[in-house]
Amino acid sequence: MFKRIIKNRIFVRHTAFVPAYKAPVQEDFDKLREFLIKNKQLLVLTGAGISTESGIPDYRSEEVGLYARSNHKPIQYQEFVKYPRVRQRYWARNFVGWPRFSAIKPNATHHVIRDLEKIGKVSSVVTQNVDRLHHKAGSTNVIELHGSGYIVKCLNCPYEIDRFKLQDILMKNNPSMKSSFDMIRPDGDVELSKEQVESFRTPLCPECEGPLKPDIVFFGDNVPKQRVEQVRNEVSCSDAVFVLGSSLTVYSSYRIILQAKEEGKEVAILNIGPTRADDMADLKVSTKCGDILVDVCKTIM
Repeated sequence: MFKRIIKNRIFVRHTAFVPAYKAPVQEDFDKLREFLIKNKQLLVLTGAGISTESGIPDYRSEEVGLYARSNHKPIQYQEFVKYPRVRQRYWARNFVGWPRFSAIKPNATHHVIRDLEKIGKVSSVVTQNVDRLHHKAGSTNVIELHGSGYIVKCLNCPYEIDRFKLQDILMKNNPSMKSSFDMIRPDGDVELSKEQVESFRTPLCPECEGPLKPDIVFFGDNVPKQRVEQVRNEVSCSDAVFVLGSSLTVYSSYRIILQAKEEGKEVAILNIGPTRADDMADLKVSTKCGDILVDVCKTIM
């Protein structure tokens, strides 16, 4: 029996960055449980919708996403590569936001995915998120589709550095920016003055003095071919694909669904809002992941 069964759906919101959603009902619970029992090896595909439950805002959610809350727009790859001023602004904001971002903890959904992996139900986790919360929760077979904010690489040579170590270097090079850490907004965004940005010393590669970039697939960039092939292999080795907290808007995630359907695999989607693949899904449940997944998994573990 679903502990949180609600006969009449109502819209609720418990977390600042989670959009309003319909509470789950018994039918949702039963269908998800059947899907999880029936399929032995799941590829779990996760998006920003599970990280919002940890306090990381997404871009697109109505009213609570960064697009709705501010004029913040994601960094474009070509602009980052081409313009030193763009890199300077990016790194100044990243420097100020890093302590909060890196301190965020995984939530119940991350822990449930880890538990499903431990009992052999989840064969791999493919995440669109760059926050390393799956690693923090203890998942082992994780493919970071869009890279990680925890690694920084040079654009001109093989040099790379741990983001925590780079933070120490940035702190030494920009001592006047320490007072800016209290400027992080409640939505996780950072607003800096023009003077603060222009005085910030942008990090350079110590080997070749080339520009440094987080190992993240920025908008306008491509997922590395080797990673694409790795994901394709994991999809083929799985029995079904389980999407958690992703609108599947970007093609890098949507093509996973296309491949799964081409191979005759079931696809289940658990996401608050509509997704790009709703018409292809064998099961779609529209609610908050943490409000139903924990209870469902308790009955199969």
